[in-house]
Amino acid sequence: MDLRPRCSSKIDQLIQRGVNLPNPLTLDIGEEVRVEQISARGVILYPGCRIYGEKTVIASGARIGYEGPVTIENCQIGPQVELKGGFFKESLFLEKASMGLGAQVREGCILEEQASGGHCVGLKQTILFPFVTLGSLINFCDCLMAGGTGRQDHSEVGSSYIHFNFTPDGDKTTPSLIGDVPRGVMLNQRPIFLGGQGGIIGPLRMGYGNVVAAGAILREDIIEENKLIMGEPYEGRILRYEPHRYSGLPRIVQNNILYLANLIALEQWQIHVRRPFFTEQEFGELLHAGAMDKLSIAKQERTSRLRAMADKMPATLDHSGRTGTRKKELRDRVSELIGIFSTELPADPGAEERDRFLESFHRQRAEHPGVYVDLIRSLPAAVTESGSRWLQKIVDALCHQASALLPSLEMFKK
Repeated sequence: MDLRPRCSSKIDQLIQRGVNLPNPLTLDIGEEVRVEQISARGVILYPGCRIYGEKTVIASGARIGYEGPVTIENCQIGPQVELKGGFFKESLFLEKASMGLGAQVREGCILEEQASGGHCVGLKQTILFPFVTLGSLINFCDCLMAGGTGRQDHSEVGSSYIHFNFTPDGDKTTPSLIGDVPRGVMLNQRPIFLGGQGGIIGPLRMGYGNVVAAGAILREDIIEENKLIMGEPYEGRILRYEPHRYSGLPRIVQNNILYLANLIALEQWQIHVRRPFFTEQEFGELLHAGAMDKLSIAKQERTSRLRAMADKMPATLDHSGRTGTRKKELRDRVSELIGIFSTELPADPGAEERDRFLESFHRQRAEHPGVYVDLIRSLPAAVTESGSRWLQKIVDALCHQASALLPSLEMFKK
């Protein structure tokens, strides 16, 4: 009787390429997997790994499944990444990112350089900038987190933390910006600390340098910076609950628009700044394509959730006054709103600032060649400020367009 696994031909090819398979009989490799996209340089696939998807990429030095079985489906895994145990689908992991045993990383996630999570961490539609560290027993879906300058100075989420991303009305218009893109990409902002056994009720915005005490549940934006936040518990009481009331509709829509605008800014950063660094890596073009794909997935998720919420708004103006007007306006114009973020960016807002930044950036890169993270951290303050102004102009222009479509919501007022 032939005891070889059904995917033995793929396993034979991996062995011939020089991939380290300590126990090849325990592996399951999908017939669609392209073995030429799995590096022969230092990759280890430990016993119990299941690799699926034609878009899967595993770059040099990656270690998969050291602590327990791993399932990978259409992920792009950069150099020296460690996925120690769990399930990983349609996500991107850049150099030295890592996740512990029991992870569940579903579609639309990006873990940039040296971002990490402990054991039993659940992620979906989540973007972690370099060095961001998650503890263990965490559910952190539908958010972007930045902040910090290195492994010894990083944003962190304490163990047993939850980003609450589903409302009693069944909505997921709940993405939270913990930091932002225009300043976060420069790797020069103070870290954010979210204390363990706490939570954020999305959508919420958080400023840099803030420290949230353990056990605090955050329900409101905290865009001020460098604060110690204790949180206020609700007093015990029972109140009347009215479904689909949406009394905080302007803030919900505003934070969703801000999140989408930041995703567009991050796309532009990927196109104009990050891509040359990818091309110098093994499988770099595939990793870059993975980054753009995940950002596209993120935009589709956020716009579909906005539409789903808008569809719950009344088709005709009811008698709830101002709130009713806002609901109807959102329902009537949601397609136009989504269109702002679903098409190619028109004439780039801040193009002059972009060109000025890129000129200085490329000069710095020519004089001080190096890897992405090191080069970004070496940029003079004047250069990083210019780059942040460019990206912020993109965000501001998109928010202005969206606000003009929904005047009754009175968003982005100073």
